Amino acid sequence: MIHNLKQNKYRSVFRVLFWIALIFSYILAIVPQEVAPQIGSLSDKGLHFLAFCVLVLLLKSAYVIKWFQAFIVLIVYGVFIEISQLFTVNRSAEVLDVVADIIGIGLGLLIYFFLFKLTDAHC
Repeated sequence: MIHNLKQNKYRSVFRVLFWIALIFSYILAIVPQEVAPQIGSLSDKGLHFLAFCVLVLLLKSAYVIKWFQAFIVLIVYGVFIEISQLFTVNRSAEVLDVVADIIGIGLGLLIYFFLFKLTDAHC
């Protein structure tokens, strides 16, 4: 019971973090490229990969959602970003960006399952 209360408490924190990350990632994706901040030396594909890895970790931690539902939701979000970029100055839609998103989602889900099994074994 106490474990469930802690999970519910943390879920609300993860929900806030997820929505902040989602909104922030969308803003960064649609601002013109010369305005967007450069984040380290990561390539565009690396940024997509990292962003979607983090987003799926936050999504799975924030909501009770099956892995394939999280996968689909974030793929749809990735496609939405690419469609939005068609209407953004100095941006273009790229299929490889969605591929990087999918790989990031997959790795994020693997990390989540590994951490979940690791922490579940210790509770």
